Amino acid sequence: MSVGKDCLDLSNLDKQEIFELVALAESYEKGQKPKALKKDVKVANLFFENSTRTVTSFQMAEHNLGLSRFDLNLAASSVKKGETLSDTLKTVESIGMDIAVVRHSEDAWFNTVKQEGVKLALVNAGDGAGVHPSQTMLDLLTIKQEFGKFDGLNVLMVGDLSHSRVVNSDAHVFKKLGMGLTFAGPKEWWNEDLNNYGRYVELDEGIKDADVVMCLRVQNERLDDKEASSFSVDDYVSHYRVDEARAKLMKDSAIFMHPGPVNRGIEIESKLVDGPRSRIFKQMKNGVFARMALLTKVLQANDWMED
Repeated sequence: MSVGKDCLDLSNLDKQEIFELVALAESYEKGQKPKALKKDVKVANLFFENSTRTVTSFQMAEHNLGLSRFDLNLAASSVKKGETLSDTLKTVESIGMDIAVVRHSEDAWFNTVKQEGVKLALVNAGDGAGVHPSQTMLDLLTIKQEFGKFDGLNVLMVGDLSHSRVVNSDAHVFKKLGMGLTFAGPKEWWNEDLNNYGRYVELDEGIKDADVVMCLRVQNERLDDKEASSFSVDDYVSHYRVDEARAKLMKDSAIFMHPGPVNRGIEIESKLVDGPRSRIFKQMKNGVFARMALLTKVLQANDWMED
């Protein structure tokens, strides 16, 4: 299931559907007002993992669309008493919510809850190391604004390739739209599944041809004990940090992106985050418009918004 009555994954969308979503996000960024709602739509935000960018941009997107928003304090909820995700969702459904925006540490959590009878509309705000559809949307919007196209662009993803849902989510869609992909980072975190989308390269080689250099945070919270004990910040910085010296190898037109949060000085040198090539804060701004577009499609598919 992709974007329809639910928004769970973008991988099953065809190119035209993706282009339409990007165009809708662009129109919102340019000031287009959303269509009228047919009812008072109530949305619950359930973030089982920490978030700043995703949660606040979903909140702003919901506000801009005129939805009635409810933010659950999960730290003080019955989850702490052992309530399952499905039962939590069935509870908010019973109380009268129409949509639940969920971030959860379990990969593909939505498959389980659907099998267990959850019926309200679901929006995936990130599932473990699975996918992150709204991040992919805002990345696409940022790239489109910069280059005016997707086909023929080269994207280098640098960092934690094994545990990042951003890599999994972006790679499939980027390739579908004709972008070339290369990957760099610690070889022990190379994900063999990524061979389906591009190739592993040394950072100093791959950065020369990239139009977009996507730096990725080390997912410390997903490392197992062996990975955590063997990880060295100094070694990572020496071999995989994008710094000023490596930035000089890039094309003049190339840009930096990062899904955040940025660990300044580790994945990317701090001054580059705020420099002229950086589109990192533009990505954050675009998150509102991308999430408005995805929520619009869910609202229209459920006949809660005018087409």
